[in-house]
Amino acid sequence: MAPIPGSGLAKGLAVTLRTMTKKSVTAQYPDAQPDLPPRTRGVIGLFEENCTVCMLCARECPDWCIYIDSHKETIPAATPGGRERSRNVLDRFAIDFSLCMYCGICIEVCPFDALFWSPEFEYAETDIRDLTHERDKLREWMWTVPAPPALDPGAEEPKELATARKTADKLAAQQAPPATEPHADEQARAAERPTRPQGDSKQQTDQPKPGQATPDQPTPGQEGRE
Repeated sequence: MAPIPGSGLAKGLAVTLRTMTKKSVTAQYPDAQPDLPPRTRGVIGLFEENCTVCMLCARECPDWCIYIDSHKETIPAATPGGRERSRNVLDRFAIDFSLCMYCGICIEVCPFDALFWSPEFEYAETDIRDLTHERDKLREWMWTVPAPPALDPGAEEPKELATARKTADKLAAQQAPPATEPHADEQARAAERPTRPQGDSKQQTDQPKPGQATPDQPTPGQEGRE
C-alpha cells in the first residue's frame, strides 16, 4: 500500500509539537551542579607521600606538561657500622593543565599510586599561566578524589585510605597539646580536697571502740577475780 502523501511531514510536526509542550530538562549550571560519575577525568591530584621522584610520569607524558625538581638527601645508618643511604626528596611537582590532554598515562604508569583522577573541574583561570598547578594545589585536589570501590564486600581497606588516615593521625598528634604528668594531676586534686582539723582526728583515735575498756576501767569479770 502506498504511503499517503505528506504523512512523513505530519509525523515530524507531531513530534515537534510533543517536544514543545514538554518541560525543559536543561540543568542551569552553576546553580545546579552536575551529577558526575566517580571516574570523571576532571583534574589530577597528587599524593605526595607516595611519590619517590622516579620521573616515570614526566617521561611518559606525551605533552611534557609535568615538571619535577628534586634533590638527594643522605640518611644516616640505622645501626652502628651500617651504611649510609641516599634518597630523592621532592622539591617541585607541577602540572600545566593548559597543555594536558587528559590522557591519564601518568596515572597509569605511576608504580607507587601517587597520582589520581579527581572529578573536580571548576578551575578555569583568566590567565593561562595560572593553569600551572604546583604541588600544594595538586595536594588539595587529592582530598576530592572519591574512594575506590571495594572489589569484595569483605575486602581489606584500600592502602590509599590507610596511608591518608595514618598521616592525618600523625598530624593531629603533633598539633595536640602535651598531656600533663600524672603526679601533677594528683597534687592538684590533693590541693582541692578539704583538710580535716587535727583535733577531730585525734579525738576519734582516742575514743574507745564499743565493748573495749579504757585503761582506767576494768573489763567485765575482772572485778570478781580481784
